Amino acid sequence: MYYFLSMLALTDLGLSTTTLPTMFSVFWFHSREIPFNACLVQMYFIHVFSIIESAVLLAMAFDRFVAIREPLRYASILTNGVIIGMGLAIAGRALALVFPASFLLKRLQYRAINILSYPFCLHQDLIKTTVSSRRVSSIYGLMVVIFSMGLDSVLLLLSYLLILGTVLSIASKAERVKALNTCISHICAVLTFYTPMIGLSMIRRYGQNASPIVHVIMANVYLLVPPLMNPIVYSVKTKQIRVRILKKFKKHI
Repeated sequence: MYYFLSMLALTDLGLSTTTLPTMFSVFWFHSREIPFNACLVQMYFIHVFSIIESAVLLAMAFDRFVAIREPLRYASILTNGVIIGMGLAIAGRALALVFPASFLLKRLQYRAINILSYPFCLHQDLIKTTVSSRRVSSIYGLMVVIFSMGLDSVLLLLSYLLILGTVLSIASKAERVKALNTCISHICAVLTFYTPMIGLSMIRRYGQNASPIVHVIMANVYLLVPPLMNPIVYSVKTKQIRVRILKKFKKHI
């Protein structure tokens, strides 16, 4: 579990590190320009870390399923080698899926000056500024979403259906509650990640007449709330992490 928490923490740090430079320049220094190549690089890493986080949440659901379904074989199933392989597969999938999208955007033609909707670069925002045909890039972007976050969300739902079925088969009510309680933190992390993403998608699809401020707020919530909330949720719900944090505070006091 702690290996997966480390992956989640590193992903959140990567996502925050990628977005904060332009956000600081916009909100603190009122510098509202970014070179096209720098925008492409930022877009690439934002989407890479977003896809990685989605996959890490799926891996954590599998971890919970194994812990509840096969508690005695947990250590033999999720060995260090298996977890390292899962981590490499997660990172490799994200890097491979997003790279062609950046390459396709690079080949398109744009105006000399373009106005973006957010204080950072996203694929769906960049593609609106092109003056050439964007059909191929749009289709590929949709495929990336379907085969990454779309597939992950379906598998997440399936994982929790299997977990629920396993929990309901436990005879003791106290054990059922204890097993479900181990999933609370992960469910909160999943909701924190997917709810803003769905909200942003809905705003972009049906909120054309909404204020630009609404679009900016939803995009900021999508990228900034999960890295903020995940450490809080897991610190509150995980006793070992909570105890270590309290010890650190007591040392300084």
